[in-house]
Amino acid sequence: MAGILDGTMLSYADTLKRNDPDNTVADIVELLSKTNPMIADATVMEANGATHHRTTVRTGLPPTYWRKLNAGVQRAKSVTAQVDDPIGMLEVYAEVDKQIIDLSSNPAAMRLTEDMAFIEAMNQEMSDTVLYGDTTTAPDEFNGLAPRYNSVNASIPSSNQVQNYKPGSTGGDHTSIWFVTWGPNTTFLTYPKGSQIGLSNRDLGEHTLSDGNGGQFQGFRTHYKWDLGLVVRDWRYNARIANIDTVDLLVDTSTALIQLMIRAYNSIQTIGMGNLVIYCNRLVKTQLDIMIMEKSSPTLTVDNYGGQPTTHFLGIPIRMTDAITNLEQPVAV
Repeated sequence: MAGILDGTMLSYADTLKRNDPDNTVADIVELLSKTNPMIADATVMEANGATHHRTTVRTGLPPTYWRKLNAGVQRAKSVTAQVDDPIGMLEVYAEVDKQIIDLSSNPAAMRLTEDMAFIEAMNQEMSDTVLYGDTTTAPDEFNGLAPRYNSVNASIPSSNQVQNYKPGSTGGDHTSIWFVTWGPNTTFLTYPKGSQIGLSNRDLGEHTLSDGNGGQFQGFRTHYKWDLGLVVRDWRYNARIANIDTVDLLVDTSTALIQLMIRAYNSIQTIGMGNLVIYCNRLVKTQLDIMIMEKSSPTLTVDNYGGQPTTHFLGIPIRMTDAITNLEQPVAV
């Protein structure tokens, strides 16, 4: 199916692999892709600003007129608006005792094993922010997907893209399924204009470190830095199934979830405008796989994707990510 993640468009990981051979980012991205498919799948583009990406969107079409003979029509124009999506700066310093490195037969590998914990922490933070980042409560972050699709109120345009699994649900034990169309005209990740793409690391060499109690020792320091933002250029190409009650889901033997997935699929403006991927967490993915085993829905299949058997919905790959929590608050009505 055209537009589904099929290798025809550059993903974030593909772009990073095109860096210079001496750049260590490619190895880091390989580690990241094992735990967070959303970032690996995403289209990435350089921002048109240093701290944000500005998108111009058309908010109104011009009126048109039927003309009579010997009579004219009025002039008209369209209406546009500009939206600035901020880019967040995620940074951390990794430090390791020099003695540990000196005792190793492979100092470079030993430093990497010490630093991997920092890499994983940054990956998890970035993964969470792509989904749940909200500059109204955390100004230093960037806006993720959830704040943009956080209402089923019909007066809000993006509510057309939000399906409500359990109306009137309360409590903090909910999760979501996401339909995301990655592409330069739909949704993409962005990095500052003129900067290096991806997670970068800089070896700062040997330093005198402190143990926090006034003691000092020699060690090595590494600086990790990742500048990233999320741009939803056209909100009509994503969809969310919200308010999935995790308790009800375990005993739900109906086709309610599949029906909502069909509604979400048909809410996508045009299939084929980018790489369309479905994301859910481990709990939801398990329930969908059980439906395949029970053959309760012909919309679910297991097909080969990237050399691996992958669950598909109407031909769209379903990717599991632990970044989608089971502790979401209900989406507002």
